[in-house]
This record gives sequence, C-alpha cells and structure tokens, in this order.
Amino acid sequence: MNFFIPDELRGIREKTALGQRIDEAEALQLLECGDLNALGQLADDANRRKNNNRASYILNRYFNYSNYCILSCQFCAFSRKKRDADGFELAIPDMVQKAREALSIGITELHIVGGLHPSLPFSYYTEMIRELKAVDERLQLKCFTAIEILHLAWLAKKPMPEVLAELKSLGLDSLTGGGAEIFRREVRSRIARGKETAEEYLDVHRTWHKLGGRSTCTMLFGHLETLGDRVDHMRQLRELQDETGGFTGFIPLPYQPDNNEIPVEHSPTGFDMLRTIAVARLYLDNFDHITAYWVGMGMKLAQVALNYGADDVHGTILEEKIFHMAGADTPQLQTETDMIKAIREAGRVPVQRDTFYEPVREWAGEEALAKA
Repeated sequence: MNFFIPDELRGIREKTALGQRIDEAEALQLLECGDLNALGQLADDANRRKNNNRASYILNRYFNYSNYCILSCQFCAFSRKKRDADGFELAIPDMVQKAREALSIGITELHIVGGLHPSLPFSYYTEMIRELKAVDERLQLKCFTAIEILHLAWLAKKPMPEVLAELKSLGLDSLTGGGAEIFRREVRSRIARGKETAEEYLDVHRTWHKLGGRSTCTMLFGHLETLGDRVDHMRQLRELQDETGGFTGFIPLPYQPDNNEIPVEHSPTGFDMLRTIAVARLYLDNFDHITAYWVGMGMKLAQVALNYGADDVHGTILEEKIFHMAGADTPQLQTETDMIKAIREAGRVPVQRDTFYEPVREWAGEEALAKA
C-alpha cells in the first residue's frame, strides 16, 4: 500500500518508522481517525518491519471439555447450568480419542477451554493434561483461561502459582489468552459480573511467564466499551509484556451479539475490525504477532487484515463452539489448503507455525502454488 498520509498522522508515522513508542493519546487518535487506508499503511509498514512479507497459520484443533459453568457472564452464549438439556462434559477417554484423530491428520496443537464446572475435581484436569500429553509428547497443549486457572487453584486448595507449576510439569505448553474481555472495571462489571478482575487476569499470566511459560492474550471489542477503553486494555497488556516478554501474540476478538444479555444488536463492522487490528499493531510495539481471528471476522476480512497490521490468521480449528453459539456464521474449520490460498491471495508468504509462533514450514514459490 502507498497512500497519502494526512498531516495529523505524520508525526506518528515518523515515530513508528524510527521505532519509537506511541502513547495512549496517539493510539486513541489513530482509533478515531477516519482514514482507514492511511491507518492501514502505517500498520502494514510496522508489520513488515517485524515480519517481512510472511503470514502464519497453525494446524490446530479446538474442543471444550464442558460448557457447564458456575458463572453467568452477561456476554456469554456458551455456558450452561446442570439443568440445561444442551449442557455437556467430556470424559477423558473421549478427549484422548479426539487427540488421536487430530494427530492422524497432522494437527500440532490442541486448544482446550471450558466453563467453571461445578463438580469436576482437580484430578480431572491433571489427568486430562497427563493423558493428552501421553498421546504424543510433540502435541502442544494450549489449555485454560486465567479464570479457569483460578478455579483450579480453588478446587485444589493450593496457591495459583503452585497449580500452574504442577500443570506445566504434567505437559501444559501454553495458556490461552481468552477471558481478558475488556479490563476497564466499569465495563467489565456490566458484561462479565463475577468474573476475575483485570488484575487477576494479568497476575495469572505474569506468574505463568515467570515460570518460563508463554501465552497469548486477547481483547473482546465492539460491545459496551469506548475506544478509550480499548486503548486502556492494550496499555495494560503492553506494560505486562514490558515486564515479562511472555506473550507470543495478541488476538483482538470481535464481539458476537446473539443469545446473550448485552444490549448490542450488531457485531463490529469491517471498518472497526480493521482499525482495531491496525492500531494494535502500531501500539503494541513489544508484541511480535497480531492475529486476525477468522472465526470472528470471516476469512475474507482476515485476508484484508494481513494488509492492515495482522501477520497471522490463526488455525484450522475443526470445531468451535463459543463464537458460533453467540451467532458467528463462519465455517467450523479451514483446511490447510484454504489457509495457504488465502494468505497467498493477500500477497503474503504462507508459514505454518507452532503454538509459540515459531515457523514449522514456509510455503514459497511453486510449492505453495501446488499446495493451494
């Protein structure tokens, strides 16, 4: 892209080109900017300086061990109570079978989260990690949100750091970044009353990083928050990344409005999704990777996002419930061929990555054309 940069953004362009950090006021100015093409050019320039012309994907498989949850977050369409007919929980042998099936088709990562189950013991979760890792030690386990970790610590009657260390010793490779929602207390209390605080979310990830673990982080946007709330959220993530360096990537999640209690009728527009990704790339200068989550935004817009600051389109997924139960009408999965094709059409070099965004295979030239 090579668009005209308006005068009011030239100072920010000069700072980012020199590798200088922009502040919260400048990030808010960018979010409020109506010139999406100029914003995209700034973000694309910043992305190319970090990641050249490459864009990644992962061969992963999602599943949820249960949707029973003791919380009743207002934004959530996934959770169920024990009395609900469509509630479920998986036995560990069923999860092992899913893992074996995933491994047989080349999956490298299992992404596993669930609700805060009212009666499953702590031993269920430790056995889950142990048995899944035993399927193949190369299979990377990305499991549990911060609130799940706090729930497990309560179940085990152990300090949270001790629980994290135990899970890590059993084979947990990465925490997921889910559950961050929006950190601003006033908004968080309206969309996820009773959930962990921003400070608790950040402390779980801080502790995991200090144990040598890595994790992603997220932001749920397009509901009741202001643009300033988004900047505040990213500020707190940037500060923790300055402290630990443990985040592998940032994943902005567009809110899905169906089947919940939040009075929002529509998911974020394409304009809003692209500007949020672009500003994330420019503001989160200490993050190497920004993911365009195709489940929430669709693969076509995720392709466009690769020219607006994103360098990753996430994974094959295979089975996604949380966004789809909230109204997402995207497919349940993407094939590897589909993802390579989408990345190439966006003018990028496709790279298969692992859980930690480390390259597994780069598809260049005729090889990528043949695969796609």
